[in-house]
Amino acid sequence: MSPTTPSSSPSSSTTPAFEELVAEGEAVPTEGWDFSWFEGRATEERPSWGYARAMGERLATAEAALDIQTGGGEVLASARELPRLTVATEGWPPNVAKATALLHPRGAVVVASPEDAPLPFGDAAFDLVVSRHPVTPHWTEIARVLVPGGTYFAQHVGPSSAYELVEYFLGPQPEANRNARHPDRERAGAEAAGLEIVDLRAERLRMEFHDIGAVVHFLRKVVWMVPGFTVDQYRTRLLHLHERIVAEGPFVAHSSRHLVEARRP
Repeated sequence: MSPTTPSSSPSSSTTPAFEELVAEGEAVPTEGWDFSWFEGRATEERPSWGYARAMGERLATAEAALDIQTGGGEVLASARELPRLTVATEGWPPNVAKATALLHPRGAVVVASPEDAPLPFGDAAFDLVVSRHPVTPHWTEIARVLVPGGTYFAQHVGPSSAYELVEYFLGPQPEANRNARHPDRERAGAEAAGLEIVDLRAERLRMEFHDIGAVVHFLRKVVWMVPGFTVDQYRTRLLHLHERIVAEGPFVAHSSRHLVEARRP
């Protein structure tokens, strides 16, 4: 989603019809992690630590690096310099194809690997492992593929991220769901796998959705927010939200992010 520079919400007289906006949100391809389509339609504040820049600095000094769940490879490709040995994993076939096309010219290898499978590499293969928004960090596997002294550097989605939107469609969620990605739990998981936490920082960040097409595309793209989301299933709720946005302005939610830096002793 575009950085947070929200403009004024359009008036109802200039807002396209509900069906037109929904059709736009349904038509946009969902492959990769390019959020440029949201420009002018939705905004999200960025964490203060600047993950992509900080990741690029670490990649520039690494010998062998692994990017877990690379998506379409966009974040890894943003680094100015990649190590001589750079590998990325991805589980969704359309993203594998997109990441391959983007990263192969940079000399990086893309390996198709399911998110929940063991990492297909030998022990102590990498001195740097990175990841931006992994579905689940598999700490024992991360620790296994790191060399002694190696670093895991990642940005994770935190607890209750965008839950204002999630609960609008699904209703109140159990506390266990709301706190499933809590940084304290991730610290415990990393330490149980033998890693030392070097840095752990969390921020909650404002999101704004300026039209219902942006909501539709977001829920199609970030599929774990409202599992099984379809326009037909949620058409009534979408229409009510569209009317609310037209009458009151952008729908506001808050994303949750934390920075994790861990080291294998």
